[in-house]
Amino acid sequence: MQPNLFDWSPPCQVILFPMVKRVGRIRDVTAKMLDKRTDRAASSYRDQVTVAMLRSLARAGIPEDEQNEQLGAFWSEVQLEMIRLTYRGSQPGDTAA
Repeated sequence: MQPNLFDWSPPCQVILFPMVKRVGRIRDVTAKMLDKRTDRAASSYRDQVTVAMLRSLARAGIPEDEQNEQLGAFWSEVQLEMIRLTYRGSQPGDTAA
């Protein structure tokens, strides 16, 4: 019997948009981290974001090693944004709003 072409599906690969390029998400998370009053609150929020991102990546079928790489790069960008915003607000003559 000849195989039916409509039953065939080509192999697929999920291509992830890099987490470090999600500028809006990075800025949103940074703002929320900076608004936390205690280190404990910031750590709790970071854990919540991490769990949600890992679930999302896993649902998309991203391999665990790439999940970890993407997550690490994301948090590095958040840290850089926090430093940038903190430094910008502490310059003489600058208004920290």
